[in-house]
Amino acid sequence: MNPVARAQVYRFLAEAFLYPRDLWTEDLPLLAEILDRLGLPDGLRDVPVPPDLESLQSEHRRTFGATGSLTYETECGIPNEFQQSQELADIAGFYRAFGLQVGGEVRERPDHIAVELDFMHVVALKEAYALDRGLTEQAEVCLDAQRAFLRDHLARWIAPFAEAVSRLEAVVPGAPGPESLYPRLARLAQRFVLADAERLGIRPEERPLAGLRATPEPPDLDCEACPIAGSHGAAVEG
Repeated sequence: MNPVARAQVYRFLAEAFLYPRDLWTEDLPLLAEILDRLGLPDGLRDVPVPPDLESLQSEHRRTFGATGSLTYETECGIPNEFQQSQELADIAGFYRAFGLQVGGEVRERPDHIAVELDFMHVVALKEAYALDRGLTEQAEVCLDAQRAFLRDHLARWIAPFAEAVSRLEAVVPGAPGPESLYPRLARLAQRFVLADAERLGIRPEERPLAGLRATPEPPDLDCEACPIAGSHGAAVEG
């Protein structure tokens, strides 16, 4: 896969899983074109799309507002706090190795799905930069990092994540059904990430789905005081 095209898809997915601050659904035709060039079906051509930003934000809250823990790797199949801390430290080590830190206008844990996708976006871009300048050794370093990160982290839990989001309706009253926007987006992310891992020769050991761990629901999910209501932008920064 072309590293620039891969980086674009990773970036799109990272932005889409954050609380929306713009109507990213308007770029779905561009995403479909990129995926077509990569030989992957986008799976979103007939998905019901919220017509405006307010509706998109409401859809995000309906999906993740009561189950925010689903978006974190260490809440998915990791049995104890000690092991969770080890995994968080390992993820943060990947970011530091490339001069990145969680921050910018988004304040999220290193193991958030958007942050991990954004890391892959950054390293794929660095690979493309190195290849463009004939820096073969540096490009291989970037490839090795992507392989290791997919093997040890993102590709290990993307399938349980997509499965959990797709079955929310069955366990959380009022959650979107499996053919709604975010469940379909989660399954697209699963297909793309696992195809990318396969291309890089990675066969990750999938983590078991530990079960849904619902976040306590606030009195009003539409409340403007929601701490993520004002967050947007890059998940990792250099």
